[in-house]
Amino acid sequence: MLAVFERSIANPPKELSLPVGRNHLNSSPEEIAEIFRSWRSDSTFYNLSSGNFLALSHRDENPAHPRCIIVMDDIFCIFSGALYNTCDLRRHYGLSRQATEAMIIIEAYKVLRDRAPYPPDQVVKELEGKFAFILFDSKTSTLFLARDRDGCVQLHWGTAADGSLVCTDDPNVISAACGKCYTPFPPGCIFISGNGLISFDHPLNKVRGIPREDEEGNISAVIFQVDLFTRLHSIPRSGSAANWANATVVEGE
Repeated sequence: MLAVFERSIANPPKELSLPVGRNHLNSSPEEIAEIFRSWRSDSTFYNLSSGNFLALSHRDENPAHPRCIIVMDDIFCIFSGALYNTCDLRRHYGLSRQATEAMIIIEAYKVLRDRAPYPPDQVVKELEGKFAFILFDSKTSTLFLARDRDGCVQLHWGTAADGSLVCTDDPNVISAACGKCYTPFPPGCIFISGNGLISFDHPLNKVRGIPREDEEGNISAVIFQVDLFTRLHSIPRSGSAANWANATVVEGE
């Protein structure tokens, strides 16, 4: 799976753009699309406005972690993996027995967006299984990413040459697309447009990108981890789409 979204939508953490190593040439979104097409001839592309796009391929798919994409009510969701509590989730969201994992994710997102009865971290925490998903709401231009707490399903993110956010489960694709400006998406975390990166086990602590340097002082890697010394505080929400993405902010900012 692959997704590329311009900076105005995704606003990736600044640490993703740090030059790691000596060679950090990254590609344009157009070049990234061609890389994916050339390596995965079975891929299906979903082209959106302003050059944003999602793509899905079943090549080299792990049978235990199948990939799928669902489009409902102008919401796109690419899901990889498996949920173990689908029956409970279908009942909770009033869905039929035919509802897939991706449909459940979309319905959970719609409840958050429209009624916001509880924070996003609580919703993702209730997903039992091994998974990673990329969701985009084209009506509100909201991007929603998540990965299970054990990191059982691969998900990497980085930046393109123009600063766009690149997300994929293929380490070869992310390396070719982003040069050295990428890192694994942190397990147990969610990323939401306008809200940033949140740990769903430690939602009141900020998640920071920590540069690691080699013996020569060059950045060799960027690792995202929970900062237990920086607290966040919640903002009361009325449930509208406009304020849903702003569920938490850094205290004092």
